[in-house]
Order: sequence, then C-alpha cells, then structure tokens
Amino acid sequence: MSVKLRVVIADDERPARSFLAALLRTFEDVEIVGEASTGREALEVIEQEKPDLALLDLQMPELDGLGVVRLLRKDATPLVAFVTAYDEYAVRAFEVNAVDYLLKPVESVRLRQTLNRAQERLDQTDFRSDEVSHLRAAAADYDATARPGYLERIPVRERNEIILLAVQHIASVVADGELLHITTESNERYSINYRLKELETRLDPAKFARLSRGTLVNIEMISRVSPMPGGTFVVTLTNNQKLQASRLQSRILRDSLLSI
Repeated sequence: MSVKLRVVIADDERPARSFLAALLRTFEDVEIVGEASTGREALEVIEQEKPDLALLDLQMPELDGLGVVRLLRKDATPLVAFVTAYDEYAVRAFEVNAVDYLLKPVESVRLRQTLNRAQERLDQTDFRSDEVSHLRAAAADYDATARPGYLERIPVRERNEIILLAVQHIASVVADGELLHITTESNERYSINYRLKELETRLDPAKFARLSRGTLVNIEMISRVSPMPGGTFVVTLTNNQKLQASRLQSRILRDSLLSI
C-alpha cells in the first residue's frame, strides 16, 4: 500500500472546512492530520504535524492564507493550495507562479487534480525550495495587483507567538536578502518574509519614504537629517536609529521634506 498524502485544512468557516474534509475522506490515499479555524491555528498545526499539503483559505480574518505562508519557517513549509471564492487576481497570481488554488465550492474532480499535482511535486527531490520560491512570488504578485488599501497591521513572529504589529509604530524597514528587518519606535525588532518593493506598495506613501534601495522609514519618526559629504544625508529617527540615505533619495528627501 502506498504512503498516504498527509493533509492539513485551514478555513475559518466550519461548514466549508467540514465539506472539504468530507471530500478528502473519499480518497483512500489521503490522511487528514489536522484542521484549523484561524491562521494562527494553521501555523501551529502545520509546524507540529509537518503535512505534505496544506489547504489554506485565502480569506481568513486577522491572519489569512498568505499571512500563514509568510510566517511559516522555510524548512517547515509544505506544499500549499489556496482555497478561495472566485478572485481573478488570485487565480492569475497562482497560475503564473505555478501555485495551485481551489475555487469554492470545491469540486471532487478538481480536488483530485490538486492531490495528484501535490504527489508529483513530492516525488521531486528539490520540491521544497522550489515551492517556497513559488509561494513567495505568488504572494508578492497578489499583493501588488489585488489587495486594496494600505496595510494597518503586519503579522510578525516572536518565538512561538504571532503579533499583529501596527504599521503606525514601525520606525524603519531594512531589506536583508529574502528578509525584511522591522524596527519599531520603541526599538523592538522583527523579521518577516516580504519583498521591500511589494511592501512599499502596501504602505501609505504620505507616511513612509525610501532612504535607499533597501530601506524605508516612517516620515513622522524622522527627528534629524544630517548632511554628509557627497550630497547625502544620515537620517536619525526618534528611536535614535541612524540610517544612511542614498544620493538619489537624499535629493528627493531634500526636495520633498526639507524645502520650505
């Protein structure tokens, strides 16, 4: 007998979760190893059970499916299929980046295709690194094209807890490879998986400005701007953090913030 595909289901609506579980139980090669009603629960269940596949509702309150993906540890990220009501942007983002998705109400035949696709990927020796790359690309594409409005809170990890960090308390965001390091007004530090370019589109440009290719700052927390040789500036924030501005951004900063 072949090894069963271990699956976790996450959906904040009990009927939808029960319906999906009932469909999965009709397949003999599938084992449901966990269910979650919130994004926080999904994160815990996935990292505890280490499933082969996670079926994540895209639209969960507080911490949605993409938020779960961003907060998962890279070595604990399973194959993921997002479950969503019709969303042309989500469909396009996930198709382009080869991430699977299921439209509600989920059909048995379509679910079977997803399970087969997951099994095929599991047979690939390097599936995990590829999957994480695809997921992050899909999340960035979806953020850039579909999500309305500016962010008010960002989910971040602190040990085993999820904190919803208010954007107004963020002093700076600095890129470091695949990670963004966030520093708050009280000098608390967090790291998230996000592309700076995509995060910038989700932040109010009247409140956040670029200092360089890899740095964003909260304009309201700029306390001092010190000229440096070569026409650049060093910006000091209210939390005493000092950040270097590039020559181009120094010129933009001077024209937009320092002119009277």
